[in-house]
Amino acid sequence: MAELVFRKADRAEDEAPLLAILEPVVREGLTYPVAPDATREGMLAYWFAPDKQVFVAQDATGRLVGTYYIKPNSTGPADHVANAGFMVLPCARLRGVGRAMALHCFEEARRQGYRAMQFNLVIATNAPAIHLWRSVGMEEVGRLAEAFRLPDGTHVDALVMYCLL
Repeated sequence: MAELVFRKADRAEDEAPLLAILEPVVREGLTYPVAPDATREGMLAYWFAPDKQVFVAQDATGRLVGTYYIKPNSTGPADHVANAGFMVLPCARLRGVGRAMALHCFEEARRQGYRAMQFNLVIATNAPAIHLWRSVGMEEVGRLAEAFRLPDGTHVDALVMYCLL
């Protein structure tokens, strides 16, 4: 994939292209803790919750091909650990968008003064995500038994992943 341009998202301006990213990921119900039958407004409300800063990745044509948010993972004496969530436009998957967003996110987190990154719920069946997170320095520090329910009703483990920035 060609070089991406990153910028902060504008909810009003970016709503339609963001929904093109969020909706398929949420509807498939395999990787994100948002109900697959969530309304479009519910998806946007989740992604743009007040504690999150949302960024988008644009390709050379200006099309949004990915989005991520960054937020504190906790409060007070633990507010130096960031948390983030990522989604890639389905037709742009496996083209380096996720990696580029991860690297941008980690740099943004450092710029904001975060010292570490923690992902609380990496679904154990999401092999591409686990591979990506390990390749950028994240380590599995915990496993939550049967913490995520797939659309067929099967419960699978979720990983807690962490790295110092």
